[in-house]
Amino acid sequence: MSFSGEVKEELGKLANDARHCQIAELASILLYAGAARTDASGSRIIEIQSDAPFVAARCGMLLERLQLAGKDAIQEACSHNTLYLGKKDSDVIDKTLQTIKYREGDSAVNPLVMKSLCCKRACLRGAFLSIGSMSNPEKGYHLEFVCGDTQQAAQLVDTLMYYEIHAKVVTRKKYQVVYIKESEEIVELLNVIGAHISLMNLENLRILKDMRNSINRKVNCEAANITKTVNAATKQIDDIEYIKAHYGFDNLPDNLRQMAQLRLEYPDATLKELGSYLTPTVGKSGVNHRLRKLSELAEKLKGKTKVEN
Repeated sequence: MSFSGEVKEELGKLANDARHCQIAELASILLYAGAARTDASGSRIIEIQSDAPFVAARCGMLLERLQLAGKDAIQEACSHNTLYLGKKDSDVIDKTLQTIKYREGDSAVNPLVMKSLCCKRACLRGAFLSIGSMSNPEKGYHLEFVCGDTQQAAQLVDTLMYYEIHAKVVTRKKYQVVYIKESEEIVELLNVIGAHISLMNLENLRILKDMRNSINRKVNCEAANITKTVNAATKQIDDIEYIKAHYGFDNLPDNLRQMAQLRLEYPDATLKELGSYLTPTVGKSGVNHRLRKLSELAEKLKGKTKVEN
């Protein structure tokens, strides 16, 4: 099962005892999923079709808990991943639409059923169940709601802002997609809608991912430093060999002659190690200064040779 599916499965099992929150969640599922509509014959129907079996089941459970439909009617209405209430269930449909304060033509939840913060949480939970999805956090952070129109998108963005979650909207074909890409805000949303197990799983993945990235950065940095050191030592040796062949060590001052001989004797030594071989010992900056002097001399000699040629 995908991570998104695991979140929805967890949400589908949550208990929600407050009646007003149950109404808000039911309204959200029915309206965001476009489940409450009028069919070709002009009859009102409620139909939920979902790839996730727990969405239709969650809706049926809410209808039953709110005493809008009996257990037998719910069992008959639910089939596989679908919940369907049609003409013969007109009493149930009318009571349901009255309970969620449905307004003809509206695709968003009536603000009257989501006045309190707990009902806003329930509304967001229903929205994620019906139109939400989340990418695999091992690959990247992306959570989105695929809304049917701008009314739904605007309501979601406003509701998320109550919890300081900053969502953006983009048009994708005929849909308005409300999306969140910041991992911290995705974590906050999972907390708001009550997906606490999924939240902990996400946090564990974030920690592992951050650790891997940190290790990779350190390894890359160390590899770069090693390459830089090797390249510098190779150039120093080349310069010293050139001085030896075209100028001679006897013409060098004592301090530079000693340094040139040490670098040839210890080609892999660090600056600190080279300094420790000198008597008296010399620090890294002193060693670096002498090697730089040797390189400058080699460059001058190369320039003189070119002129003479």
